[in-house]
Amino acid sequence: MSGPQILCLGEPLVEFNQTPEGHFAMGFGGDVSNVAIAAARHGARAGMLTRVGTDPFGAALCDLWAREGVDTSHVTRAEGEETGVYFVTHDAGGHHFTYRRKGSAASKFTAVNLPATALQHLAVFYASGISLAISETMRAAVLEAAKLTRVTQGLFAFDPNLRLALWSLEDARAVTHEVMRRADIALPGLEDARQLTGLHSPEKIAAFYHDLGPSIVALTLGAEGVLVSVKGEARRLPGHRVAARDATGAGDCFNGAFLAALTAGADPYQAAELANMAAALSTTGYGAVAPIPTLTDTRVALAQASRA
Repeated sequence: MSGPQILCLGEPLVEFNQTPEGHFAMGFGGDVSNVAIAAARHGARAGMLTRVGTDPFGAALCDLWAREGVDTSHVTRAEGEETGVYFVTHDAGGHHFTYRRKGSAASKFTAVNLPATALQHLAVFYASGISLAISETMRAAVLEAAKLTRVTQGLFAFDPNLRLALWSLEDARAVTHEVMRRADIALPGLEDARQLTGLHSPEKIAAFYHDLGPSIVALTLGAEGVLVSVKGEARRLPGHRVAARDATGAGDCFNGAFLAALTAGADPYQAAELANMAAALSTTGYGAVAPIPTLTDTRVALAQASRA
């Protein structure tokens, strides 16, 4: 098999998610890892580009990617370093995250770790605002990877994924807007985008990101679906009503399914239709990874919805 079509750079994490009984179930997260797995489950050759520790959590992530068919050719096991973990708790206000990631192996990723040849033969390079925020060295690596990918007409897809626990809103705005100028595909979530742009209307937000540079904007609207805009032609796709339990990672699921469909030849509107359903299905279970549907699951649900 040839190398990955989609390569995701950032920090994978081990997740401990609170169940209704109050226990914590071990799972997996980290936005870019979620995207890689969602892309793989939707038929793409997806890979991870990162560093993990030689601790049991790093080993568990590598085992996960092997089971999911995610390429790990560019994953470094860093001797004596630690893999980040996080906890998800739930209450009437929704789900809340507590992180233990400072100084993680992934945060020490540098541009020196980039596989230049692989990046120049990709369909899509993917990174997020979290990739930018965890360290200056990872930020520099994202920028260099975007440059290398575009040398041979590969696409750079970017989700500004705002985490104010990692940096200030002022810094996030400045840096994510600058990186977005280098992106071909913008994948923001509505609430993050409202904070980053100061705009409220989804249509105005899409126009804002087009003005920065991306020709494709897929703005996820939570339960209300997605707004897809291609060079200014915007369409809204309504959300699918499901028995939602946990929205952790739904945006990541959308991104992975969307990019997988694009690399399979779908146009952005078709890709968004598929990804919109995948994201809805991903909310029907607990945790970021376990509920991510397969391509077959998503297609079946779409067919059922069209007959309803």
